[in-house]
Amino acid sequence: MKARGARSERIGFVGGGNMAGALVKGLLHSGTVKADQLRASDVRDERLAELEKEHGIVTTKDNAALVAWADVVVLAVKPQVIDRVLAPVATALRPEALVISIAAGVPLHALEARLPAGARVVRSMPNTPAIALAGATAIAPGSHATEADLAIARHLFEAVGRVTVLDESLLDAVTGLSGSGPAYVMLIIEALADGGVKVGLHRETALMLAAQTVYGSAKLLLETGEHPGRLKDMVASPAGTTIAGLHTLEAGGLRTTLMDAVETATARSIEIGAAMAKKLEG
Repeated sequence: MKARGARSERIGFVGGGNMAGALVKGLLHSGTVKADQLRASDVRDERLAELEKEHGIVTTKDNAALVAWADVVVLAVKPQVIDRVLAPVATALRPEALVISIAAGVPLHALEARLPAGARVVRSMPNTPAIALAGATAIAPGSHATEADLAIARHLFEAVGRVTVLDESLLDAVTGLSGSGPAYVMLIIEALADGGVKVGLHRETALMLAAQTVYGSAKLLLETGEHPGRLKDMVASPAGTTIAGLHTLEAGGLRTTLMDAVETATARSIEIGAAMAKKLEG
């Protein structure tokens, strides 16, 4: 069977952590690229061995060699080490290569300042459900990125979920919502399961029911396109169990607390981004 939307670019991942592994898995699973079009670097021998065994890709510890080989360079390292990684990347980067950054909080202008003049950069904010090929990713173009570059970045992240293109000024909000959001949802799932245990369910049963309920509800919303309020009202019968539970949630301030969590995480993302920019441009 011919691969849908197959690409010809050679993609190099500088950093072989969970997100890089998710992208490699998604690209291969979707048929977007073949294994010989992917390479990854990392400082850990055991991680390189895992990537080779699980996905059949070439790995290396030589970032410069990886970058010199790649048409698309994915910066998949933690923001704390991005400054050390950018030096060999900048030296080896080919003029026609595209750089895609998934380093959280590192602004485009700071990346462009450390790369060769005119470098084409796309910044992204994926989230951890990409590991399960159900991620949500926002991408933003740098000052030299083209529509074709955005199309390549979109294709990359669509292999592990859904993608939206935004102005970079909105990526901190994305971080506060979908970047940090999986942790909020895990807390909700855990609390729902605790409630199930409190009313008599076994822990494993309660956790499965809670997780499947959250998964199914999100899938229902995405596939129907209905407003969540309408889907909520479909479950809430007059004087029934659901409306009684909803009353308790509203009394406890769940809605306000979640909104505050997104706002607080967004503010923290802005702080981290400012600190990273100062570090890279200092």
